[in-house]
Amino acid sequence: MTETILAAGRPNIVITGGAGFIGSNLAAELVKKNNIIVIDNFITGNERNIDLLLQLSNFEFIKHDITDPIDLVNYPELKKFKIGIQGIQAVYHLACPTSPRDHEKLAIDILGATSYGTKNALDLALQYKAKFVHLSSQHVYGHWNSPKPIKETDIGALDPIGTNSAYDEGKRFSETLVSYYSRQFKLDAKIVRLFTTYGPKMAINDGRSVPDFIYSALNNDEIIIYGDENTENTFCYIADVVDALIKIEKTDLNIPINIGHYEKTKLSQVATMIIELTGSNSKITYQQPDWQLFSYNIPDIALAKQKLGWFPMMSLDQGLKATVEFMRTNLRLYQI
Repeated sequence: MTETILAAGRPNIVITGGAGFIGSNLAAELVKKNNIIVIDNFITGNERNIDLLLQLSNFEFIKHDITDPIDLVNYPELKKFKIGIQGIQAVYHLACPTSPRDHEKLAIDILGATSYGTKNALDLALQYKAKFVHLSSQHVYGHWNSPKPIKETDIGALDPIGTNSAYDEGKRFSETLVSYYSRQFKLDAKIVRLFTTYGPKMAINDGRSVPDFIYSALNNDEIIIYGDENTENTFCYIADVVDALIKIEKTDLNIPINIGHYEKTKLSQVATMIIELTGSNSKITYQQPDWQLFSYNIPDIALAKQKLGWFPMMSLDQGLKATVEFMRTNLRLYQI
């Protein structure tokens, strides 16, 4: 009875896609001071990411496809949060398959998540007059051929019928939806354009270098770099990203904002660091890049520093060490 009373006194926060890599890390931080409702259909998310959270009285999971409208009042397990009286204070919309290797295979699911899914999440926020944080992507900038960091005002070129178009154009369309809800309904909505992120709970074999490098190193397999010895990318640790998302929710910012690391690092250097951290015998090989090339961008984060007082704090060596330790400890979960 005491736990129920305490739970009802905290803010209620919904996280769509909360069983995924970023969503589960965000939920683990927000659950410390809030009631958390995670919505996920497990198309790419995984229950193991929220196993420990499921034991908490102020955390609830709803298995639901966000492309279908949702009425939180219909779920008896949420009665303890007194949503009818207390409402919802914030909605973080993260639901969307993001793996580069899924962009074509799950194209219809991606298009649904970025259209109907985004609208349903927006309608939920509008219903309760909640703050809305939309997780968008660097992919909205399209092909960026300049070595200069990308500003929020920059506009790249996109192929609307290419193999990556479902994700790229879907994220653009979802930003359009969010912006119109903000203007027409005065919804307090924010758009976060996220750049390459890494850390514990990342999936493997989905085209992201850090977890794939670590998994290969732990198994003494060859580490494949899509590019050459000089190919670079930026790497922002998940804890810094979570910090940014929480800071953004508390602001009155109503324009898109870049979140990512400001420095590029050679992928060969990252692979070498991982080999050293794991004590691996793995060798590095190179292959021609295809879809991976679209992620090799560097963000201009001046707006985040100015408006949020945010700056990525985790060094690459410490972030890689934490990620290696997590994957080593949980290696059985990554066996495929």
